[in-house]
Amino acid sequence: MCLDTSVLNWLDEAVARYPDKVVFRDARSALTFGAFDRLTRSIGSCLAAKVPACRPVLVMTGRHVFTPACFLGVVRAGCFYAPMDATVPPARLRQMMDVVKADCMLVDRESYETAKALDFSGEIVVMEDILQTPPDEELLRRAAGMLTAQSPLYVIFTSGSTGVPKGVVTSQHSLMCYIDAVRKVLQVDETEVFGSQSPLDYIAAVRDIYLPIRTGASTVIIPKNEFSMPRQLFETLNANRVTALCWSAAGLELLARLRAFGASKPQYLKKVCFSGSVLPGRDLKYWQQNLPDVRYVNQYGPTEATASCTYYVVEGEVSEDTVLPIGVPYENYRILLLKEDGSESAPGELGEICVGGAGLALGYYGNPEKTAEAFIQNPLNPDYRELLYRTGDFGRYREDGLLEFHGRKDRQVKHLGHRIELDEIEGAARQMAGIEECCALYDAQKEKLYLFYTGTAEPKEITVYFRGTLPGYMAPGRVVRLADFPLLPNGKKDLQALRAHF
Repeated sequence: MCLDTSVLNWLDEAVARYPDKVVFRDARSALTFGAFDRLTRSIGSCLAAKVPACRPVLVMTGRHVFTPACFLGVVRAGCFYAPMDATVPPARLRQMMDVVKADCMLVDRESYETAKALDFSGEIVVMEDILQTPPDEELLRRAAGMLTAQSPLYVIFTSGSTGVPKGVVTSQHSLMCYIDAVRKVLQVDETEVFGSQSPLDYIAAVRDIYLPIRTGASTVIIPKNEFSMPRQLFETLNANRVTALCWSAAGLELLARLRAFGASKPQYLKKVCFSGSVLPGRDLKYWQQNLPDVRYVNQYGPTEATASCTYYVVEGEVSEDTVLPIGVPYENYRILLLKEDGSESAPGELGEICVGGAGLALGYYGNPEKTAEAFIQNPLNPDYRELLYRTGDFGRYREDGLLEFHGRKDRQVKHLGHRIELDEIEGAARQMAGIEECCALYDAQKEKLYLFYTGTAEPKEITVYFRGTLPGYMAPGRVVRLADFPLLPNGKKDLQALRAHF
């Protein structure tokens, strides 16, 4: 159990031990722990003079080493940060602003015009203008004294069912418990070098930011365009001696689909953990065959549980049709499978995955109604307050005690009088030669099942395949081939863009 009050304790310890070691590097710049710390103190001093403690600060800076310094600078000011991506449509950014209601927005110069066009009512502070602010140590000391283990650290946005994004508030303590648990499983120490893939405003980036601050490791922020250029990507990984990747499954899937290991390979890679979606067995097999000495770890978990709440260390080479379990809970997490009536599912029986423990978020910012719907009292415990987060995902425990993921509750549809799991249709499609990626959706208005896919198979072939594979009521009524799937900034498929084909 983590006993530190805030991530600032970790940063102070790392600076004392590794002042001249690089902590963050991008294609243009590198920051040592000492230089990074000085930036956080300058940024924190400026913000602490402008923003009351315990208030949110919007941060819209780019994919560079100064963004983590902005995040920690906000924390130095005794506040918490809400990151935004300047490439997101303005309407979405305004929705996020409306949720957070911040008094201050910290931007880099490149994002300033975007921020200005949003008609933000508070003060916009340009990062480059305050990096040389003389630190006010007394002001910083008072600001840090306002922090507790339960103070918010950040607000990360997820999609909302009503079309309004939900801001998930994560505490200092929850983040620190999660990072310590991951550190132990991945066996991270000061020699580790992470290659960062995730957008810095996305939840997966917390590993790339806070594992180095906790352990003295380093993170290389990889240029976004390199992920479609494997040769350049691997050159970057090798030039920086990257040893560990904590990526979205979509990133690994893309490189497998591109047959990326044909010309070159990462030479120093030892660990790969992935999360965010189900990684097809054939794609993981491709990675294993080309990088057989790498340790692969499958993670599962929602933003509401900090980042990931379970893990599975892959044992042996998988087959093309392998469906990985999501494993066991990380330290400080508890997983319960509950049925609709609130009772616990029996071993081998499906139930909704509900997460408890120290890693739970504080709730949805400014939205007590949604918080109360999703974060519930454990129905099995009538005696004291014990919150669980209802993930909306189905799971089942295997005989060996490992947890399996069985799709989302909202991926269950009723079609022609039958309840259908869309994930089951996708699973069947992935077994067909000529299908690379796929996504099944249901148009309730037209009562039609859709299958979107990429690959060489012809739609007619797929239709015939399904007739011999699944019951007729589960066969997609329309099959749509795409050149590529539309993606959200976090690498997941953009389902709204796909529904435009309905």
